[in-house]
Amino acid sequence: MVKIKKIIFTGGGSAGHVTVNIALIPEFIRAGWVTEYIGSVDGIERQLITSNFNVKYHSISTGKLRRYLDWQNVKDPFKVVKGIFQAYQLIKKLKPNIVFSKGGFVSVPVVMGAWLNKIPVIIHESDLTPGLANKLASPFASLICTTFSETDSAFNNHKCHYVGPVLRDELTKGSAERGREFVGFSNTKKPVILIMGGSLGSRKINHVVRESLTQLTKRFRVIHLCGKGHLDSSISNPDYREYEYINEELPDLLAMCDFVISRAGSNSIFEFLSLKKPMILIPLTKEQSRGDQLLNAGSFESRGYCKVLLEEQLNPDSLIASVNELAEEKERYIRNMGSFERNDAVSLIFNLLNETAKNELNDD
Repeated sequence: MVKIKKIIFTGGGSAGHVTVNIALIPEFIRAGWVTEYIGSVDGIERQLITSNFNVKYHSISTGKLRRYLDWQNVKDPFKVVKGIFQAYQLIKKLKPNIVFSKGGFVSVPVVMGAWLNKIPVIIHESDLTPGLANKLASPFASLICTTFSETDSAFNNHKCHYVGPVLRDELTKGSAERGREFVGFSNTKKPVILIMGGSLGSRKINHVVRESLTQLTKRFRVIHLCGKGHLDSSISNPDYREYEYINEELPDLLAMCDFVISRAGSNSIFEFLSLKKPMILIPLTKEQSRGDQLLNAGSFESRGYCKVLLEEQLNPDSLIASVNELAEEKERYIRNMGSFERNDAVSLIFNLLNETAKNELNDD
């Protein structure tokens, strides 16, 4: 009798902790695995997973893992303990062959619940240095997949497997013509800049972009993803389009744009790299994050893939100067990005999960 394999995915708290799972889940569904997801009650992962797939979604209690002083730090350890108990009970009932964790605070109870049930876990780290959740989860993992080859020095090296970036296949299927039709831009020689401030937007980037619009649109057309609640209806410029957030049409916008201005989250910047889009990266500061985006951006800049503009130096003059410089050096950036050798990370991770699950089945 052939045993049907079951996998549980986990990860959440931000879109970056879900997109890798979104790229992997279809592979397991196609291969006939029973595929389920454990996330938080009201995190972004619930919306992203349930709107994309017909997979069973289970929610558990979780607390945010903060590096700063906050009264919630008193309550949240109890939520995490409750989440570990819930995850343990849930995994004991579901009996998966393996768990795949993308990180984020919801993943820690799930990884520990799997370990307590003696279920193997593979975790994935997108950034150059590991996040706090993956640091806490790594002792309980069988393997750690990394996007940057340098990341293994931050973990127990023998557990690490460099797989490269996990990229969504649909991003390669964008149509510039559909993109122009969506935004209402005619096909002219004026190059297009796509500006993304992250899933929640960025007040500083939004403000500086709008202050620079008159100058920017003399040479470029601008598509601005400004984040929920950050639209400015007072702006009227034929070469400017703004949206809170784009999902289905993003591959088309990327296909039509010539340049990208973005934060430096690992998943996004590797997507721009794979599409050979010259980019200006404005990483989150250390005050806003643990500094991972600064390291991601620094790694890309050292390889000649991008230009970095620090937020502390961001103003209309520096933005316009950076964009003009990027445009002048466009071919050099494209040439440098062409040297990147991309692995088929989805297949590599699928095979690692399959083999680890097979070994677990053989041990039963």
